[in-house]
This record gives sequence, C-alpha cells and structure tokens, in this order.
Amino acid sequence: MFTMRKFIKNNKGATAIEYGLIASLIAIAAIGGMSALGTKLSSTFTNVSNNLK
Repeated sequence: MFTMRKFIKNNKGATAIEYGLIASLIAIAAIGGMSALGTKLSSTFTNVSNNLK
C-alpha cells in the first residue's frame, strides 16, 4: 500500500515532461521566427546587391 501511494505522489517525471514540452514549443517558435526573418533578410540583401551593381 505504501509503495502505491509513493508511486502516485511522485511528480518528478511529469514535471520533467512538462518542461520538455515547453522547451520544444519555444524551440519550434524560435525556428519559425528565424526562418521567416532569414527569408526577409535574404531578399533585402539581394535588393541591396542588385542596386549596387
């Protein structure tokens, strides 16, 4: 009985999973933002390069 109560009260695994999910969502948002920014910067540098020629 004591072992079952101890197993139910153990939240360390759930907390680690929650932190992992939060970190993955932040990483996905950062990658998406950097990808969009990279595309805009690429077109900006292309325009600057074409105007310098």
